Amino acid sequence: MQTPLQQTSKPPAPDAPQDRRRFLATLGAVTLGALTLGAAGFGAPRAARIGLQLYTVRDALGRDFDRTLARVAEIGYQEVEFAGYFGRGPAQVRAALARTGLAAPSAHVPLGSESEWAATLDMAREMGHQYVVLAWLPPEQRRTLDDYRRLAERLNRAGEAATAAGLRFAYHNHDFELTPLGGSVPYDLLLAGTDASHVAFEMDVYWVVKAGGDPLAYLARHPGRFAMMHAKDATAAPERRMADVGSGTIDFPTILARGAQSGVRHVFVEHDQPAEPLASARASYAYLAALHF
Repeated sequence: MQTPLQQTSKPPAPDAPQDRRRFLATLGAVTLGALTLGAAGFGAPRAARIGLQLYTVRDALGRDFDRTLARVAEIGYQEVEFAGYFGRGPAQVRAALARTGLAAPSAHVPLGSESEWAATLDMAREMGHQYVVLAWLPPEQRRTLDDYRRLAERLNRAGEAATAAGLRFAYHNHDFELTPLGGSVPYDLLLAGTDASHVAFEMDVYWVVKAGGDPLAYLARHPGRFAMMHAKDATAAPERRMADVGSGTIDFPTILARGAQSGVRHVFVEHDQPAEPLASARASYAYLAALHF
């Protein structure tokens, strides 16, 4: 039987083949990792810790969990964000991380029922995570603005429980939250309708840009709300295809600097469907490791 953190919570990318949806239904998504940003400003050296969202290398993890983590560490990553545990329990995961020197501060998880959420929080503590993140909202739960209002209330309850359990709760966006609905932007409704003391946000920079939004504007309007970021690049409009960090059009030096000033603590490199997963992770790391901002 799957534990709550092994259930599905991460969506297929647009135009992704259906086998990705089947993969997620089987494996689930638990995400947590990071580039820890200090109080750096423009011109300051980049942060020392760069994290990888392990969904990027999911197939390699399925073939050889321990070796893949070791290769991620060899690239230079110091933190990872999990996307499923591949049948391993907390002791095995913690041991694998210890062998590689990697840390895993957060995880993408499904909400489930109240009892399932309690079990999810227990598992996250055992794994050693600091954050639990809702990674995906099914289409049937986001048809109307009232759906998003109900979601905000649910996020508040989940966040209160996470806080009581000694964890932090966050919401991870895609592009649909930034698509106007009924004359409003659902993402704005979620930011306004959730309690900042219990609900943080993980900004996926690519999806904000894909939807035509402005990451810098959100950081400026909501200082302290974005505890984490996902870093993946976008090609030029109108396609805005997903790309390795540094190979597209997104101004990451400015966004990361502003994020650090706004309270972003972790940034996770991710590519949903890279042609060569480890090569993609290596290219993004090389770009970020050379940044000064």
